[in-house]
Amino acid sequence: GDSVITVQLTEEDKVEDDVVFYLVFTGSTVQHCTSTRKINPGSLETISPGHDCCETVKVALCASREGHPVLVVAEESFQFVQDEAYDAAQFLATCAGNQQALNFTRFLDRSRPPAADVDFLDEKVALAFRHLKLPAEWNVLGADQSLTENIPRETLMHFAVRLGLLRLTWFLLQQPGGRGALSIHNNEGATPVSLALERGYQKLHQLLTEEGAREPDSWSTLSHTVHSGDYSVKHHRRLDVYLLTAEA
Repeated sequence: GDSVITVQLTEEDKVEDDVVFYLVFTGSTVQHCTSTRKINPGSLETISPGHDCCETVKVALCASREGHPVLVVAEESFQFVQDEAYDAAQFLATCAGNQQALNFTRFLDRSRPPAADVDFLDEKVALAFRHLKLPAEWNVLGADQSLTENIPRETLMHFAVRLGLLRLTWFLLQQPGGRGALSIHNNEGATPVSLALERGYQKLHQLLTEEGAREPDSWSTLSHTVHSGDYSVKHHRRLDVYLLTAEA
């Protein structure tokens, strides 16, 4: 989700300014409706919704005009595909608290990717995490909440900080167990906070220690989401488009 979609209108669809176009995405369990903005008389722009699974959905371009019935202008299929970011987010979500899996991720540290690759990875994985359907009981520290903070162990927060993933760290901080993970030592005696300091990640250290630290700049910070029951409304500020998502 959160990619820019451009819609090219045919000559006969180029109409007056009082016509409002929107897209309706119909999946197996979720439906999305997005507003659009006109780039020029023949082109529209909107944001693709973050979907709950990888599948092909039906998308309809609809036109609305005051005092007239809604028209379906065109229909097409749209595929949500499983990519590396989705796989990584799913893997990390399922291995929260799994020491064997979390220790395995440490091999990434030995072949640290270039800063530009880290930034790209951070953005994509954090976005994918936002769109995952996490269980209500999901916790950054894993399922076994009987473990005390005194038991040394690796956490998802250690993983995110070790690689310098600023946006993923922010996302984890907002989840259950996120703040509690900051004081947990791993087998080397490092907390996520001390790791950030040791590696010279100043922005990351500020994020973990400063009260009221703001969310790092990213594509996701351009949007604001409000949830209500089975519905959510998202406003993407840069494009000024709205996205309504409803459980089918």
